[in-house]
Amino acid sequence: MNKIPWMKQQWRGIVKVRLKWVKNRTLDHVIDKETDLKAACLLKDAIVRSSTAFLTANSVADWQKLLGLTVPVLRFLRRYPTLFHEFPHPRWPSLPCFRLTDTAQFLHSQELALHQTHQNDAVSNLSKLLMMARSRALSLHSLHALKWDLGLPDTFHKTLVPQYPDTFQFLNSPNGVVSLKLTRWPEELALSALQRTNEGGTHYREFKRGQSALAFPMKFPRGYGAQKKVRAWMEEFQKLPYLSPYSDSSKIDPNSDLMEKRVVGVLHELLSLTLHKKTKRNYLRGLREELNLPHRFTRIFTRYPGIFYLSLKCKTTTVTLREGYRSGKLVDPHPLARHRDKFYHVMQTGLLYRGDGSLKRDENDSLLRDDELRSEDSEEEEEEEEGEVEMSDDDELCEGETSE
Repeated sequence: MNKIPWMKQQWRGIVKVRLKWVKNRTLDHVIDKETDLKAACLLKDAIVRSSTAFLTANSVADWQKLLGLTVPVLRFLRRYPTLFHEFPHPRWPSLPCFRLTDTAQFLHSQELALHQTHQNDAVSNLSKLLMMARSRALSLHSLHALKWDLGLPDTFHKTLVPQYPDTFQFLNSPNGVVSLKLTRWPEELALSALQRTNEGGTHYREFKRGQSALAFPMKFPRGYGAQKKVRAWMEEFQKLPYLSPYSDSSKIDPNSDLMEKRVVGVLHELLSLTLHKKTKRNYLRGLREELNLPHRFTRIFTRYPGIFYLSLKCKTTTVTLREGYRSGKLVDPHPLARHRDKFYHVMQTGLLYRGDGSLKRDENDSLLRDDELRSEDSEEEEEEEEGEVEMSDDDELCEGETSE
């Protein structure tokens, strides 16, 4: 981290404005779609892990909350016959079972190949997350919750981590919690997404000399950009020094504006590491202490609506990085995210044809060709509508959300 004189000032006194939560229908639609996509991927991985290569209806009956679904798992599996083939149990014919279709198996083999090709990206994301942690270690429980978001293989702790013994190490605590620790500091990775975006420009050279701050990209909800109070607040916030999320923050006053900008930077970087530039708020709460975040850090998401969007779709709370999307699509999709779009297209085709028997093998194969994929989302302008919830410094949306 640069030696900068402003560290002693701790920067207090910015006047904050009370903001109303604004609903974004376009991003809500993305979250709604990808909730089903993630559930289908997790079920696929569970079938692959199974010693019998299938799952029974009884074994998945209690998974609805785990998968984030708003419908029973059995109904969800039957909704997508292009991925999951239903058949009676070999011993108990009345017990429904589900295995992967040939199409799903083919898609899974493509996914494994992508994980292998882009293994360095997975290692980089995992390393960067551990670099932001105070002890350079996080519990496997917390990491498994984020594996789909970070683009890690399903069994990364068995397949990916052992390949890098000089980088990662497993730790066993006395209470039985297993953690993953970063054993070496890769200096080449200690550069945030915001720094990489600005790297090479004149403004970035001034930042490196401690002469200016880095500004976060902001895309205000409709009606906010014209409000003088909001604009003045954000201009003052942007002038605050930018602290790298990979630097030591132990000396910063936890109640200062400088710490608040540091928290915004950490959350911005963490969401930048995810494939879909979003994750569930509950997953972040499990990292709070290690990332040195304040107790009620999630109010940051509604206090800076130009940077983050907080969605209440699917009976949970999801936080999205606004700059990651344009017209409802990822600005810079990772190859694995593109493959998941293909997976979702196959899901939706199964939903379209289910019940009339018209989904034939040759049609099924055509779904797998990249050049025939068509986006279901139109290139419409993001639609936002003002919500009825007014946020203050001590308020949080959806306090009673389902614990995961």
